[in-house]
Amino acid sequence: MAQQEGERTPMGRNFDNWQTAGYFTRPERKDLRRTALDRLTWNLSGYIIGPSRVYFSGLADIPAAVEQHGRSLKGKADSALQEIAVSLRYKLRQQGFRQDTVAEAFALIREAADRILGMRHFDCQLIAGYSLLKGFLAEMDTGEGKTLVATLPAATAALAGLPVHIITVNDYLTSRDAEGLGGLYRFLGLSVGCIIHEKTTSQRREAYGCDVTYCTNKELVFDYLRDIIALGNRTDAVSLHAEHLYDRQGKWNRLLLRGLHFAIVDEADSVLVDEARTPLIISKTERSEEEDVAISQAMSVADGMREGEDFLIRYESDDGLRIIVITDSGREQIRKATGSFGPLWKSTVRREELTGKALTAIHLFRRDEHYLVRDGKVQIIDEFTGRIMPDRSWEGGLHQLIELKEGCEITGQKETMARISYQRFFRKYLKISGMTGTAREVRRELWSVYGLPFVRIPTNKPVRRITHPERICWSMEEKWQLVIGRIREIHNAGLPVLIGTRTVLASEQLSNLLNAAGLPHQILNAKQDQEEALIISRAGEAGRITIATNMAGRGTDIKLSLGIAEKGGLHVLMTELHESSRIDRQLAGRCGRQGDPGSYEPFLSLADPIFKDGFEGLPGRLITWSKGNGAVLERAIWIYALKRAQKKVEKAHAGVRRRLIRYDEEQGETLAFSGRGE
Repeated sequence: MAQQEGERTPMGRNFDNWQTAGYFTRPERKDLRRTALDRLTWNLSGYIIGPSRVYFSGLADIPAAVEQHGRSLKGKADSALQEIAVSLRYKLRQQGFRQDTVAEAFALIREAADRILGMRHFDCQLIAGYSLLKGFLAEMDTGEGKTLVATLPAATAALAGLPVHIITVNDYLTSRDAEGLGGLYRFLGLSVGCIIHEKTTSQRREAYGCDVTYCTNKELVFDYLRDIIALGNRTDAVSLHAEHLYDRQGKWNRLLLRGLHFAIVDEADSVLVDEARTPLIISKTERSEEEDVAISQAMSVADGMREGEDFLIRYESDDGLRIIVITDSGREQIRKATGSFGPLWKSTVRREELTGKALTAIHLFRRDEHYLVRDGKVQIIDEFTGRIMPDRSWEGGLHQLIELKEGCEITGQKETMARISYQRFFRKYLKISGMTGTAREVRRELWSVYGLPFVRIPTNKPVRRITHPERICWSMEEKWQLVIGRIREIHNAGLPVLIGTRTVLASEQLSNLLNAAGLPHQILNAKQDQEEALIISRAGEAGRITIATNMAGRGTDIKLSLGIAEKGGLHVLMTELHESSRIDRQLAGRCGRQGDPGSYEPFLSLADPIFKDGFEGLPGRLITWSKGNGAVLERAIWIYALKRAQKKVEKAHAGVRRRLIRYDEEQGETLAFSGRGE
């Protein structure tokens, strides 16, 4: 990705203060508004380039080149390796990322990792590292060592003078990776920083000033928005330089980032796709007695309305959500009920909007599925990871309505100060790459939105995972009976079993059933987030039963205890389809890692939540007709209907993301025109 004129990094220029120079140049890509024709062209090209193997040319040659350079390093002292690191700085800055120069850097990093960490990069990891440096989206199977892979492009780019952000999905992984790999970077003469929620402003500034910075996606974007607020949308190099020269308020002591140079996104599908349906917003709280009264009144009106008569719950595939539709009878009911209320209720649009949100809070948002109540506060659950998001809230009064519903103290509504979508933010990086275990399904979207070409990295060892056919039941009761029976069977054989559930509520229901069956187990959901890594790391012990929501524990290895591999390894049970088939693949990838044996078995029901709308139209009629008409035909139709329901949700969510980036582009252009911040 070529840098834009006037946005070069300070690399190779004679600045007395690198840190200050970084602040007033603040390199990043400018927003480029895409026309309808641009979007069509990118989307069409995604069908050709997204799944292409053309770009793989040259990547497979890197292991041999690294091995050739590595032979001369084996007998050298540590001090000699560090001298080579210094010389590589100049070579990389002069020659750029030429394959031979990169191979020399990779050979040095691999040798240093072997000595400092006791880990030596495999050939497949070298290929992955080179693909990241070239700006690819690399799909690597779960357990193939993505954490170690990131050290190759990160250290190489940092030696070349590029500040590097390695972006992970939670604070635990960020701290673990920065601490665990920090010795390698320091051996090479590089500084490493870490950004987690608890860091102070001064600590954040220091961490962003390091050569390599590990950070979570949310903390990074919010820090960027804080800088945007401080800068007042003045981000071009000329005006920043001029303002720096005449700065009388010490603004440059308040900025955090040095710009957006090079990002390596771990679990890229989660960050760039799953979480991209919701914009990141910095807001200030405003509390008024009038709004508190209106929220209470809206809930009282909604409580008196009848589903099917005054309002309907419909699934809108265009929006990817179930929505509340108020009927004519409901509109009349609202008009009568609010006749004596205050001025906020005089507008027809306003009163129906307030009541609709109250109905949404009551009927569409469920405790222990969409949110937790902890310490008297409503905390949102990330639907894709099962983790809580303590600093996030819903917009437009919805969060306050749910607080009232749950009897919590009502917080003030938020006034937006700055906002940006993940799509628009990550497109600002001069260079971006990503890695994940599941990118194939969204490779075209990642190309059309971020310009990331997809490449599949071969595994280090052959995969030995056994996938059992789906076991489909008519009712939930039948499904849970089969699941409990299968867990008992595996447990009695002395094997570990990991059971994946979609929601906190489902995990606790299964836990109650296991307690009733006398089966000892460990549960992992958003309520046990502090013990997440410890719980999931022990899931490979003999006879251990672990229940986990979605991908709780993602990023932490499940190591098999002694003798488990010989018995067949970890057995993973899926208890329902998720809203994305990628998450199903991620769950399956928890077993059979790095050549270990393992097995995966789905248990599904036609009463599962994702299939709630599946009985509409032809699929519903086929299912009803198929029951009792032969096991083979019945099974085929049931699988078709379940997969169709999942695809329907996936398509709807993709539509939400498309509309969000379009809206964000339009809003960014409007705010820039008016002179306001993002």
